[in-house]
Amino acid sequence: MSSKITIIGAGSVGSTIAYTLANQDIASEIVMIDINKNKVEGEVMDIIQGTYFRNPISIVAGEYEDAKDSDIVIITSGIARKPGQTRLELAQTNVNILKSITSEIVKAAPNAKYIIVSNPVDVMTYAFHKFSGLPENQIIGSGTILDTARLRCGLSEHFNVAQKNVHAYIYGEHGDSSFIPWSCATIGSVPVDDYPEVMSKTGVEFAPVDKEGMIEYVRKSGGKIIANKGATFYAVSASVVQLCNILLAASDSMATVSTMMHGEYGVEDVCMSTLALVGPDGYKGKVLVELTDEEVAKMQASAEALRSVVSQIEI
Repeated sequence: MSSKITIIGAGSVGSTIAYTLANQDIASEIVMIDINKNKVEGEVMDIIQGTYFRNPISIVAGEYEDAKDSDIVIITSGIARKPGQTRLELAQTNVNILKSITSEIVKAAPNAKYIIVSNPVDVMTYAFHKFSGLPENQIIGSGTILDTARLRCGLSEHFNVAQKNVHAYIYGEHGDSSFIPWSCATIGSVPVDDYPEVMSKTGVEFAPVDKEGMIEYVRKSGGKIIANKGATFYAVSASVVQLCNILLAASDSMATVSTMMHGEYGVEDVCMSTLALVGPDGYKGKVLVELTDEEVAKMQASAEALRSVVSQIEI
């Protein structure tokens, strides 16, 4: 596959994305950009010295102008939350960093599809919309694609079934107000609520899913990983690389990514995750599955949580 992908930010997430891309046949050219020149040059050298074992690929440490003709630009820049720092403080700091980046990268790669990964990702995706002036189809926040992967992992382990057979999603904020629309969650084509009874007829017994426990598992996974090893980067990088695959594929796919809301489920002027159609033309639109009244209320509550942050920061 001949494509050019630029990654802004050579921290743990950006570098792991680059490494993962370098081990797959997704990109023929990767550009890494970071304010810390020594760091990005070291990451590129370390990654490229392992590409002897694959088909030739170009990986360079570059400047913004080197992003010209990129098919995809991935933005991971920003700082992690420090002890004692509020979510609001983190949002303002990272929005300021994003603002300094946006004009430079958009000037260099005006036609690229942009994947926003920096946290808080929904706020950052919203800010990028405002800063960039790009069409909405070119802007995708990684949103809850990772949360959805975590949910499917949890359900897979609970029911001892392959993750690819689990069709369940996380909606809303990539954060504490996210929720699971259980009304459209299935194992194969069987609703999750019915699955234990269906399987009992085959002689396999499963306990019903602890729904509160499952959403807590999803919400707390990142914090637990950070507490144990200091950062999260493998699963989020795999999620972002999957988005690259989707954007470079021949047809559209569905993914829970963060996009601008325009009245769907009674929510507007905020970026958050729903099931969306994404493909070679970028973001195509939302897949408006029918939610229960309770789920719509959770969607609206999640939007309010995000809106409260956006209203308190300078964009």
